[in-house]
Parts: sequence; C-alpha cells; structure tokens
Amino acid sequence: MKAIGYVTSRPADSPDALFAFEAPNPVPGPRDLLVRVKAISVNPVDTKVRMRRQGTAEAPVILGWDAAGVVEAVGADAGAFAVGDEVYYAGAITRPGTNAELHLVDARIAARKPRTLSFAEAAALPLTALTAYESLFDRLRLPRGIADDKTVLLIVGAAGGVGSMAVQLARRLASATIVGTASRPESIAWVKELGADHVIDHTKPLAGELKALGLGGAHRIFSITGTHQHWPQLVEALVPQGAICVIDDPAALDATLLKPKSGALAWESMFTRSMFETPDMDTQHRILSEVAGLVDEGLLRTTLGAHFGPITPDNLRRAHLALESGRSIGKIVLEGWE
Repeated sequence: MKAIGYVTSRPADSPDALFAFEAPNPVPGPRDLLVRVKAISVNPVDTKVRMRRQGTAEAPVILGWDAAGVVEAVGADAGAFAVGDEVYYAGAITRPGTNAELHLVDARIAARKPRTLSFAEAAALPLTALTAYESLFDRLRLPRGIADDKTVLLIVGAAGGVGSMAVQLARRLASATIVGTASRPESIAWVKELGADHVIDHTKPLAGELKALGLGGAHRIFSITGTHQHWPQLVEALVPQGAICVIDDPAALDATLLKPKSGALAWESMFTRSMFETPDMDTQHRILSEVAGLVDEGLLRTTLGAHFGPITPDNLRRAHLALESGRSIGKIVLEGWE
C-alpha cells in the first residue's frame, strides 16, 4: 500500500519532512477493522509527534489520527461492523497512523460515519469531537440538558478544531452560557456562527472581559490553547469550586493557585482510553455514534475549514505548516490518493 511518513524530524517545509513510500498491507487482529482510507484530517498532534518521534529507513513513522473510509475486512471479535461499512474514527497514538491507503483501527473506537456527510466532511470530526465531548462531559462534568442551568462555560481557543466542536456540543447538549475566545474578525465570526453566546478577546485579561459581560466568572473553563500564558487569568476568572480542563502542553502550571477557590484541574487526552485499553474504551464508539446521529439530524455541522486536495506529501506538509502558524480556522482535510 501507499503511505506517507518520515524517518527523522524535520521542519515542515523540508522536502523530506514527509514523503511517500510503499508499506506492507496491514493484517487485522481479532478486534480490528481494516479500512481503506478515503479522507483524513490533520491535527496539532500530528505536528507535535513529527518533531518528537523518530523512525527508521525500514519503518518510517506514519502520522495521522483522523480518517473516514470503507471497511475492507473485519476481525473475528469486531462483528458490529461489516465489509462495506463507511466509518470514521480517530485511531490510537500507539499504532501506525491514518496517512496510508489501508489502516487498522480497533472497532471499539470507530463508528459508522454520518450518512449526510462526504468522506472529507466526516474526516474533520472524530478527534476533535471526542476531545471536546470527553472534556466537557467526562472531565468538566458539564450538566446536560438542564433548561435553567446557570453555568458559564469559557472555551479558550474556540475557533480551532476542538473549540469548534466544543461550542456546538455545549450548545446542543447543555444549556450553559457559552463564552468563546477569539481575536481576529474571521475567527470571531466563526465562533458566533457555531453558537457561542459571547466571544471575548484572549489577548486581553480574561477575567476583565467576563466581568464586562456582566457574568462575573466562569464555572467551567475549557483551556484548549495558550494555557501557560493564560493560567493566572484562568484561575482569576474561575468561580469558587469551579473546574478547569486543559488539553495543550504547558511546560508547568502552579496548581496551588487553585487552592483558595477549591478549584479542580482536569487533563484530557483523547488517546487515554485506547492507549491503556480501559474497560470503557468502547465509550468512544458510542460518542462517535451519537455525534453522527446529531449531524444527520442537522444539529451539528462539520468543522471542515479548508480542503487541501488529495493525500500527497506536498499537501500534507502544507497542512502541517498551516497548523504550525496557529492561524487555521476549523479543520484541514485531504481526500483521495494520487
């Protein structure tokens, strides 16, 4: 099969940062689906792993943790699926990635893709939908479906892939007041369009911005990006006994700042369930199935922000550069093989 990968970490604009090569066709295990990949999307984790993990000439690293495709083979213990099913998923960071024509995924973390979406539109969703859903409802324990809920939810970095899904999921599944952060006219418009009640500028003091809205503070804070930079402001903006969920990689955080408010700090990694094969690993199958249903009902939309064309080394390098710029809106998707 054709695959795209690398051997040694290089800047994204280097010709050998990502290259095409031939790899053996993978063989499914008992719980696996063998999927012919039709479309992928690119996430910040791709760029981070590219600069941290090294491969060999015999086994280049294959990145990619979002895919939509068609099932070609089903393992003996993955009977909920059948050959020909159209699926979408985010995969596991401990296995080769989705930047390949054929890919293996554990059936417990895959689901049938939304019927109303193309492969490209569906590929934009899995990793960000799972991260946003787990952060809001598993880590922050955001109340679901309470009409008179007074919770204020602050989403820092609301215009990116995860933020775009978090705004939508909070709008559709909860009744909190949603405050997203964005700083450019186009990103502010995007966050408002997705359903945020308010958008504030994360280049300004967050606590002051919330007070200017008459909200006082936030009961739940979802910090997607810039956590180290914003940390004192996040703690100041948090109401007593509130909670903060973090998904980026701050060098260090002074958790003692939370003590006077009895504030809770939670971490979210979408890969935890698959990495440790937790007893509730199939929760990700259920989340993706719920998301697909909401999409097909017209209650959620794809967060595809840009389509970069077919899955080629040049287009993948361009996608990595765009993500590393920190200015992309929504998700970058590639579709089809040359």
